[in-house]
Order: sequence, then structure tokens, then C-alpha cells
Amino acid sequence: MPRHNNGADRLTHSARDGDAAGSRADTYARVTAAIIAAIEHGAGEWHAPWFHNGSCAARPTNVASGRRYRGINTVALWAAAMASGYNDGLWGTYRQWQEAGAQVRKGERSTTIVLWKQVSSFDKAGDTDKDDMRHARMFAGAFSVFNVDQVDGYERPPTHLLSENERLAQAEAFVANLGITTVFGGTDAFYRPSSDTVVMPDFGSFRDAPSFYGVWLHEHGHASGAKHRLDRDLSGRFGSVAYAAEECCVEILSGLVLADLGIAHHPRPDHAAYLASWLEVLRNDPRALFTAAAKAQQAADWMHAQQPSPPSSGAPDETEADYPGSPVFTGTV
Repeated sequence: MPRHNNGADRLTHSARDGDAAGSRADTYARVTAAIIAAIEHGAGEWHAPWFHNGSCAARPTNVASGRRYRGINTVALWAAAMASGYNDGLWGTYRQWQEAGAQVRKGERSTTIVLWKQVSSFDKAGDTDKDDMRHARMFAGAFSVFNVDQVDGYERPPTHLLSENERLAQAEAFVANLGITTVFGGTDAFYRPSSDTVVMPDFGSFRDAPSFYGVWLHEHGHASGAKHRLDRDLSGRFGSVAYAAEECCVEILSGLVLADLGIAHHPRPDHAAYLASWLEVLRNDPRALFTAAAKAQQAADWMHAQQPSPPSSGAPDETEADYPGSPVFTGTV
């Protein structure tokens, strides 16, 4: 049976004419609308796509290259998986699945990922006798991908899964390697810029270990934006809603890193409040999520770079480039 994208159905188009249609569409608005639909889908309970159970579905990966997707593409693939109920994070183009010996089922809806490549162009500046001026331009190329749950004839190779204790120990070491002092005690979790410290309640204050590590990483996410680290200041971009934007950025970051560590990412108690503000931002500014996802990916890369032997946090594959606005939208074959 073909799967459907629930609230995002109205955003679909034929994959065969997807490139032409996508080139004319406002891709920022399309992606943002799909994310909003995924968040609002359900019986009155909002759920952002960056919350997950830590399984392989939380780590969108290309079937041909074995590499991870990044930034906004990860968020959009999370949303597509959440909307359609996919339980695996393996994705590939129609041809890649064929080359893997599988067949995409007729009628399945695709998710299109756009590769942004930087190319050089030459423009005349003023007098034609002057030298050509080189300008960098971004060129978009679209790829329609399908989830492994949409294909027949593919057997996933066995993968080694760490035990829960091993994963939690890895998370402990990961945070310690960030080199940011944590002060334990009290009832509130926050980052204190004046002393460059993270303040956390004791471990026993949390309902479970994933909740503890999720909040700990969240506060380290705020610390990553300090001036002497990434110097992340969203006030100029978002003005009065900069706090909600920072919260969204750090929650996406937490989702990225916890997925890398194989640990579930649960919503914080204040999730509904910041998400309500963020949804209003998304409706008014289709590019806002692209900025937040790009900043989140930058912070995740920084965290991985602090590790003794940095694992891949989603190295760019054939569908990505170092550009924060890699849009994603859905289609059908």
C-alpha cells in the first residue's frame, strides 16, 4: 500500500516534472509549510520532528554513500518520516534503490532534496575595458529520494548496536569533552554567560537518563553560541523573537547530537510555549527554519570537533553542500 504524507499532501507534485515545478516554486515556503504540517499533525498535540526515539530513523542516511544528511535536509527528512510513519532512516534516489537491487513501489511519494553548489560567474563591472569581476552564485539541483519503507527487495545489512549503558557512557564522555564547566544542584537548568558555566539539577531530578542528557546537551547548545565559541547572535535576524529562535536552534542541535549518540530526544516541559512562538515565526518568515537548522548544524559540527576522535556528524553527501538553505519538498512517482 502506498504511504501518504497526511497534512503535507497538498504540497506534493509529480516527481517526473518535479525539477521544473520546484525551480518555479518558493521552496522556502514549501519546506516550511511541510514542517508546520508535520508539527501540527495529530490530535491537538504539537510534536516537532526533531524529537525522536534515538533509533536509526533519527539518522537520515543515503543508501548509496552511507553518509548522513545535514541541516535543513535532516529536519525535512525527519518531518517526512514522522508524517508517513517510516521506521528507518535509510533514503535513496529511485536509481540508487535499483542499483541496490530494490524497487520503489508504484504510487509511493518521494521527498526531493536539493543540492546547492557554488559556481563562479563573470560579470562586467563598469567599463568593458576593465577586468571581469568574478561572483559566486548558488546553483540548485534537485534529487527525489525514497525511504527504505517505500521499497521492496532490499535487505538491510546487519549493524552493530551499542547497549544502552554504552550509549549513555558515550554521551557522558561526549559532554565532558566539550570542556564547559557544569555546576550541579538546584531545580533549574540553564547556561550562565557571566561565568561561562552550565547549571544543572542533579541526575536524580530527571525522569530517565535520556531526559538528563537531553537537557545537559541543550544547555551546552546555548553555551556553544558564546562569543568566544560560535558567536551566535540571533537578535539581529529575529528581533523580539530571538529567544524562541535560539530555543528552536538548540532543540534541533540536541536532536542532531542525540541521534548521533543513539539516545532519545524528549520534549522539554517548556516545549509547547516556545514552539507556539516559533510556529508564528515560521508562518511569517519561510526562511527562518533554514537559518535555525544551519546554526544548529554548525553547533553540532563544533561539538563533534571537540571530541578526541571526531565521528562523522553527517558528512556532506551527493545531496548536500555547505549552504544553509538546502530545501526539501515532496512529490509522487
